[in-house]
Amino acid sequence: MSILLSPAGDLEKLKYAVNYGADAVYLAGRNFGMRARAGNFSDDDMLKGIEYAHSKKVKVYVTLNIAARNDDVLPMLEYAKKLNDFKVDGLIISDLGILCSIKEMLPNMFITLSTQANTTNYKSVEYWSRLGVNRIVLARELSYDEIKKICELKPKEMQIEIFVHGAMCISYSGRCLISNYLANRDSNRGDCAQPCRWKYRLTEETRPDENFSIEQDDNGSYFFNSKDLCLIARMKELTNIEIDAFKIEGRMKSNYYVACVTGAYKEALRRCSIDSEYKWKDLYDELCKVSHREYTEAFYDNSEENIFQNYNYGGYERDYVFTAQVLEDTDSSGLTKISQRNKFCKGDRLEFIRPGCIGGEFVISSIYNDKMLVRDDAPHAAETLYIKTEGVTLKKHDLIRQVRR
Repeated sequence: MSILLSPAGDLEKLKYAVNYGADAVYLAGRNFGMRARAGNFSDDDMLKGIEYAHSKKVKVYVTLNIAARNDDVLPMLEYAKKLNDFKVDGLIISDLGILCSIKEMLPNMFITLSTQANTTNYKSVEYWSRLGVNRIVLARELSYDEIKKICELKPKEMQIEIFVHGAMCISYSGRCLISNYLANRDSNRGDCAQPCRWKYRLTEETRPDENFSIEQDDNGSYFFNSKDLCLIARMKELTNIEIDAFKIEGRMKSNYYVACVTGAYKEALRRCSIDSEYKWKDLYDELCKVSHREYTEAFYDNSEENIFQNYNYGGYERDYVFTAQVLEDTDSSGLTKISQRNKFCKGDRLEFIRPGCIGGEFVISSIYNDKMLVRDDAPHAAETLYIKTEGVTLKKHDLIRQVRR
């Protein structure tokens, strides 16, 4: 049975990932992970997160997958010991030396080989298996046929994990130096400034003070601009080749993103397990309701239509906005306590999502502040408010969204 692995950028996001259907979450402490600017986890939050996940029978994997320098080695090994004491379910590692040292020190630790190790063939999988790796995150540059062959020829005990959704890196398996050069932030040590998302202009040598915009023509533009991966339409055929774990990218994303994407892929796996004809279009529509770049299947079938760069425009598609999160179940008087995120007004038609439910509409009939004074709108972010709704009873952990104004 395939598992769904969701990102947890902090403790709150972990809880949303767990509640919306993740079988496992991956996260990082304050050091040694590839998303250094996510909220990440203090030791105290790590322990709380592990306890919460385990109480729901969800596993926790911690990333130690930076490109380690000499000064990192001993602290990383000491941190691995601490994580073992915390009873994490496994570590995600990319460095060969760190891997071998941890296997000597903690022989029973479950080890996932990071996509940063860019594993692209079955012989590499055999090699990593001999070194004690339990699961491998294959390089995102592989096609379906290549993944299928690896699954057929891999050692029986080896598990295979692939990314199915989220941001794509412009460089091979994420090994980029642009951020180091332009921003002095090392992408291979978790501190990428994402310069591939920046807008660029050209200058001409004899006119250094004059900027020229990069326009679209037959030779392209937006030369760094990667699309976002989305394989929701391919889940049936991927489950048929017995992928062990499907991974969602997004530790820097919002609670809403984590909940929405996790819920959609969880439903996809449910449908794959029971339906001979897999229906996915409504799930794709759901994924279009989170902030995202244009979707692509990238290298999945190596077709020209699936090129993962967008040469026409940059920026995100944001047709829907995350409006509020529900803090408590609707009470007997019909009031629901919420934490507001974006403006809404009395009479607005909104949608909610909840674990196991892909969207439902309702109308805001009344708004009250925390002193129970009537409001016509909610323009200020992060207010605690109470609402009355028409047509639905809301539950704790529901999230509310609306079409962008």
